[in-house]
Amino acid sequence: MKNINLFAVFRLLGVCMATAALTACNSLPMEEYAEFQPLPAHKRVMNQVKIGWEIRDDVADFCAKAKGMGKEAAFLTPPLACAIWNTPAKECTVVTGKTTTHTALGHEIRHCFEGHFH
Repeated sequence: MKNINLFAVFRLLGVCMATAALTACNSLPMEEYAEFQPLPAHKRVMNQVKIGWEIRDDVADFCAKAKGMGKEAAFLTPPLACAIWNTPAKECTVVTGKTTTHTALGHEIRHCFEGHFH
């Protein structure tokens, strides 16, 4: 059995999670599978939202550009998906690749209602 440096693993995980908090959604940490309390209606970005879903081959590049990520951040933590919302128009577009998960899709839809929550 190989000897694993747990400190290095946790440090790398922490860097990845911190980077994810600053960028588009690029990974699904274990917290994504936990229950959460939705914001009360008066604290949400939008309550009645028209949601579209765009499926792209270039999801990482598109989301990185849409979220203003620098090339270095986009290379280190390429986004799996993103949500682009327009509050005045009450519209939101979720962008994913050709394959995704229910968790990733739900995460992006939450952005449509709550904006930046992580």
